[in-house]
Formats: sequence, C-alpha cells, structure tokens
Amino acid sequence: MSEVSYFTKEGLEKLKIELNDLRTRGRSEMAKAIQEARDKGDLSENAEYDAAKEAQGLLELKISKLETLMGNARLIDESQIDTSKVQALTRVQIKNLSNGATMQYTLVSEKEADLKSGRISVSSPIGKGLLGKKVGEIAEIQVPSGIVKFEVLEITI
Repeated sequence: MSEVSYFTKEGLEKLKIELNDLRTRGRSEMAKAIQEARDKGDLSENAEYDAAKEAQGLLELKISKLETLMGNARLIDESQIDTSKVQALTRVQIKNLSNGATMQYTLVSEKEADLKSGRISVSSPIGKGLLGKKVGEIAEIQVPSGIVKFEVLEITI
C-alpha cells in the first residue's frame, strides 16, 4: 500500500491542476508528436517515432504516479493542528546550537516543499528530526556534515 501524504488546501489544488493538465494538454500534445513522427514514413527505422513513444510512456508513468499520490492524499484541517509539538503544517522557529543561527520553517509534504519559501518536507532529515518536539526541546539531527543540534524556540501555524 502506498504512503499517505498530507497536503494544504493550496498544495492539493496545485496537484489537481497539474494532473488535469497532464491528462488533457499533455496527452493531446503527445498524440500529435506521435502522429507527426508516424507520418514521416517507415516506423522500423524512425527514431523520432521511437522517441515520441518513449516520451508517451514517461508521461503515462507520471500521470499514474500523480493519480496514486492523489488517491492517498489527505487534506489537513489547519483548525485542528496542535501547536504544542512540531507536526505537519506547523511553523517552527529553531536555533542551531553550534553557530547560534535561527531559522523558521513550515513542515509540509514532500510535494509542497520549497526551501526558498521556508517550506521543508516532513520526510527530510531536519523535518523528521523536528517532528514531535516541543518548545525548549533539543533535536539532534544527522545531516551530511555530521550531527547538528537544534533548539525548538517557537511553534505556530
């Protein structure tokens, strides 16, 4: 069974739009590309046709993965979020105890993660290390450069 993914309303809407776009415009464009390649003659020696068929297979695989993700997606009700501990959709302010730097992240699903906008995945090393922590607790997180200790300063929505 596939893993359940939790989404914000906006994240789930983006996923629906992407899937619909691939099903309609993506498939239509792929059919045109295959037809154009087919019109160029002998299919046994037509590299353009082979490439178009391979691209079609990749498109269908992507559609299938998005359909599975949508089937296992759960919408998070922000009004039901408990801010006493770090969990999906909470905004957490942390302090790196080795250099004193403070950072603020919102924990989101892997599909919604965007480090530039301060949204990290709950399945990332930092996200996993922070899950369940309360204000004042220290999270020891294994990162590529070693273990980093973060203190949880604040948890909000």
